[in-house]
Amino acid sequence: MKAGNTIMQFAGKQLDLATPQVMGILNLTPDSFSDGGELLRSGSPDLTLVRQRAEAMVAAGASMLDIGGESTRPGAKAVSSQEEMDRVLPVLEALQKFAVVLSVDTSNPELIKASAQYGAGLINDVRALERTGALEALAATSLPVCLMHMQGQPSTMQQEPVYTDVIAEVSQYLVQRVAACELAGISRSRILLDPGFGFGKTLQHNLQLLNSLEVLQTLQLPVLVGLSRKRMLGIITGKAEKDRMVAGVAAAVIAVMKGACIIRTHDVDATVDAMKVCEQLAFTTRTISTGVL
Repeated sequence: MKAGNTIMQFAGKQLDLATPQVMGILNLTPDSFSDGGELLRSGSPDLTLVRQRAEAMVAAGASMLDIGGESTRPGAKAVSSQEEMDRVLPVLEALQKFAVVLSVDTSNPELIKASAQYGAGLINDVRALERTGALEALAATSLPVCLMHMQGQPSTMQQEPVYTDVIAEVSQYLVQRVAACELAGISRSRILLDPGFGFGKTLQHNLQLLNSLEVLQTLQLPVLVGLSRKRMLGIITGKAEKDRMVAGVAAAVIAVMKGACIIRTHDVDATVDAMKVCEQLAFTTRTISTGVL
């Protein structure tokens, strides 16, 4: 979303998506692939640790925080609706006074509805509101939503994913989900898109998507990407999850140069610095092209 109105509303907070925005990840799960259990004590969120992590991310420049109570890593186990809500809602309540957009990473219709009452500004759904009741739950709120592409389900998605044309198929799927949202009364002004790096895709699929990410610009909706610490970066670098920061920042820069507006990351500080460079380059390019120096 590089032209026209680039201001997007997130339940009382607004962001200008003409400037790359950084979304910090707050996983409240015991089994997330790189940071599972770090914010839990005896299986429940430790609100002191959560606040400390959130404060550090905001101080580093995050304008959004993504709160998740269900792991969606490959092979992840299902979590009950109540357990997910017990993890997420106390954290949402604890972070309400933070001057950033609070995003909830969920597909759970009950949590979608409850999140709107607890200060959430965005629903980030890896299942693109396909779970029974999710579309209706989102439509009943005023919240925006990020629709992500995933082939299969988390438990099986990395078992030999196959595409004829990954770029076309991801784009077509997202177009269909946008149409479903509009039919349910969710306006395009409330919709973001995520191509779903690592969700039912091989390394080659992921690289093809990243290399052609600008294709999603034809849909004229803001694009969010999550590449942080993902397995594709481990395959390329040979490094463990927490040693993939540099690779993740490099991938984030490529994504922004190809039109992404929001970068979802564990490594906020380094990513914010990289986004500042991208934005300065974009600003300099604009001033040269307009003759205003």
